[in-house]
Parts: sequence; structure tokens; C-alpha cells
Amino acid sequence: MPYLILAGVLVFVIVLAIQYWYIVLPIALLVWAIAVAPRVIRHIRKNRYFSSDEFLARKDAIAAVVAEHNAIAGYTAEMRARGSFDIGASSTGSHAHLATYENTSRHGYRRDRNVAEFGASNVHNCSLQVVRNAATDPLKYVMKYFEIKPTEETLADVERLGDGIARLENAVANLQHRENQIVGSFNPPPFILRYYEDEFMSHVGVKLPEVRIPYPEYRFEYVSAGGNSSQRTSLSFNTPTIDALIEALSQKIKFSKSAAGQRALMTAKLREFIKRRDGYACKSCSVSVAAEPNLLLEVDHIVPVSRGGLSEVTNLQTLCWRCNRTKSNKVVAVNL
Repeated sequence: MPYLILAGVLVFVIVLAIQYWYIVLPIALLVWAIAVAPRVIRHIRKNRYFSSDEFLARKDAIAAVVAEHNAIAGYTAEMRARGSFDIGASSTGSHAHLATYENTSRHGYRRDRNVAEFGASNVHNCSLQVVRNAATDPLKYVMKYFEIKPTEETLADVERLGDGIARLENAVANLQHRENQIVGSFNPPPFILRYYEDEFMSHVGVKLPEVRIPYPEYRFEYVSAGGNSSQRTSLSFNTPTIDALIEALSQKIKFSKSAAGQRALMTAKLREFIKRRDGYACKSCSVSVAAEPNLLLEVDHIVPVSRGGLSEVTNLQTLCWRCNRTKSNKVVAVNL
């Protein structure tokens, strides 16, 4: 019945529109013009802006700045592709792919609103109590249930993970800062950034890499038997979390009879100490933040970890991203 009423109203409106077309048509054209005109005007203004002498002159003036940005963007994508960003795994459901699960119960209400994620190495399916305990003491439970053992080898792996995450964080932050400065140097009309930001960057020549920092995430998950209830505790391994894990592992490891025990812990605090010690300057080419405020600096192992180098203060140095990239490529080539 409601559909018949709606159809009747629609037919009545169409008949009126046909009968009074000389009134309806001008109104329709006016509404269309009001809706479309702003877009047309913006499009014309945009094309004039991008072809203006002022824009083209500014584009030529900062070509070197844009080229440096794009080089760092490529370096960032390269780091992301080369890096390994996993540590630890849960054994629950490790063979779940061998079986097929089906809930065959018959009830008058919906079942399986929440389904356990078996087979995912970063998910530990557990009791509700473990989920709640993990929320209270996450590092303890991550180490226990994701096989992150307090050994020197594990500590080194976590430090490598932290170094990779920190380098990506610094590179992405550096790119964002450079992009803000590039935009600021043009000072484009507000409508350009509001409606045509990506096109603006493309005209300027800025490459925008889609680099997502791959923070490892570990979850403790409880799902009731019927699937009607679920709770979870999640822990993302960002730099503060990784540093806390490094500290927790180091406290559990007995280094008293190990040469590795004399080394420092590779944390954000140590990386900042090395940069400050070296005057925020590259130890290879001597370029510094004082001379180049947007300089991307990284902390490097003089003797690479892959060759037995330790995270000792005497084995760490500050390098600019170009020098570190050159050194890393040579090390990779030798290892191959």
C-alpha cells in the first residue's frame, strides 16, 4: 500500500511538471547553475594559478628542495621494503588451517557475532582472565605468550626492530616537515589546498609516498563459545613500547659473564645521546643540522651488527641519510 501511494504522488508530480514546463524548466536550470557554477569557477581559477608566472617561477626556485624531498621519499620506501618488522608469535591456532570449523547449534537467536581469529600469529586466543591480566601488565604477557624469550639473541632482534621503526618514524616526520615548508613557500590560495592539494603537490613535483609505519600489533583475544561475547587487549610496538620491552628484557638477562653485558641498550634515548654527542652532524660528510635544518640524521653501527658489532657508544656514530644509505648498500652487496 505505501508503494502505491508513493507511485501515485510521483505520477502527479510528473504530470504537473509537464503541464507547467515553462515554470519548472527555468527553476531547474537555475538550481543546476547554482550547483555547478562554483565548481566551474574553481576549475578556471585553478588552471590560471598553476599556469601563472609566479607559480612557475617559485616552482623553479625550489626545484632542488623538491628533489631532496623525493630522494628521501624513495629512501623511506626502500627502508620499508627492506626491513623486517616482526618479533614473536603465538602458537594458538598454528595448525588451524588444517581443519574446518562450523557452529552447527540451532538456536532462535543469532550466533557467532564474534568469531575467534585462529591462525594469526599476532593473536593469542585465551581466557577472559588472561585478556584482563594482559591489560594490566602487557609486556609480561607479551613475552610469555608470544615466545619473546629473555635471551641476548632476542634482545638484539628487538633492538633491530626498534631501530627500523625509529628510522621510519624519523624519515616520515622529516618528509611531512619538508612538505609543510614547501607548501608554505608557495602560500597558495586556500581553495587550492582545500580542493586540489594532491594536484598541487603533483604540479610542484613532490612525490607523496604511501609509506605506513608497520607497527607490530599483538592481541590477546577472548571469544565466548557461542560467539556472543568477546574482549581483547592490544599492544602496538611503537618506539616507547619497544624501548620498554628492551628494558624489561635486559633486566631478565644475566649478562655478568657475557661480553655483550658491557654494551648499552639501543633505545631512543641512546640514539638521541649519540646525535647530541656528534653535534647533530654527519661523521662522514660533516653536513650538520646547523647548516641544513631539515637534515635527516640516523645512528649507525660503525661495525655492523651483522658482522658482530655491538651497540656500544664507541661503535655508534651519526650519519646523514645519504651516507648511511651508501654504507648500507655496500654492506648488503658484500653479504650477497
